[in-house]
Amino acid sequence: MSAPPYEEDSYIERIGSSRRSRFVKHVLLCLAGAVMLYPLGWLISSSLKPDELIFTDLSLWPAAWDLSNYARGWTALEHPFTVYLVNSLVIVVLSIVGNLISCSLAAYGFARLKFTGRKLFFALMLGTMMLPGHVLLVPQYIVFAKLGWLNTYYPLLVPNFLATNAFYIFLMVQFMRALPKELDDAARIDGCGPFRTFWKVIMPLCMPAFATTAIFTFISVWNEFFGPLIYLTDSELYTVPLALRQFIDSEGQSQWGQMFAMSFLSLAPVIGFFIAGQKYLVKGIATTGLK
Repeated sequence: MSAPPYEEDSYIERIGSSRRSRFVKHVLLCLAGAVMLYPLGWLISSSLKPDELIFTDLSLWPAAWDLSNYARGWTALEHPFTVYLVNSLVIVVLSIVGNLISCSLAAYGFARLKFTGRKLFFALMLGTMMLPGHVLLVPQYIVFAKLGWLNTYYPLLVPNFLATNAFYIFLMVQFMRALPKELDDAARIDGCGPFRTFWKVIMPLCMPAFATTAIFTFISVWNEFFGPLIYLTDSELYTVPLALRQFIDSEGQSQWGQMFAMSFLSLAPVIGFFIAGQKYLVKGIATTGLK
């Protein structure tokens, strides 16, 4: 028995309305995406223009091209730009390793082990997230100066091996808490201690959380400016953000084209790393348990 004509018309009308709604949403999302991508497009376009046209020709397609900005910018500073890229890469890789090891062990203790004062220590750890980083700047600087670590990478690396980032610990704790407790019991029956349970059982299941931590660490450490500025004085140890600052001299004059060219090249590793790990980033944030 066929549906009455008025019900069929109503169904067709609902389908048409749903399609129009999706179309409008897609158009709005595309417009929002274009607005967010415009600064990146302007950066790329400006890196291909002569300095005198960068702030007068605001179009994304250069009226005049200057491809030499990349070649001249690569060697314009005291050291080749390769030195600064390698410095940043070394710090980023070691920071990722430090955060993954230290924060995962701390998170395992809070999420899976029972000990006196666990809730209190966890609350204190979360409380550190509300402290501005500048509050700890002077005490940390004094400690590192007493240790003789100024003008070295130790102040930038050692804290990452001591689980000082509460956000990453909290992220991993929430992920580990979603894993079934029966996994720990089964490992204990097989003769595994706490560390072996973490290494053999928990850690392989936490790869999405590890990937999320690695991506966030890469982006934050690669773009960090204040820490290297405070602790590093030798230009040979400078990271990419400090190197880009050198394109602006003390009188405020700047080699804009060369700086924009090197800025775009410095963004390439971040964009590539994010695209490669985007799937794991979404999975690590969105996963709340096992299927």
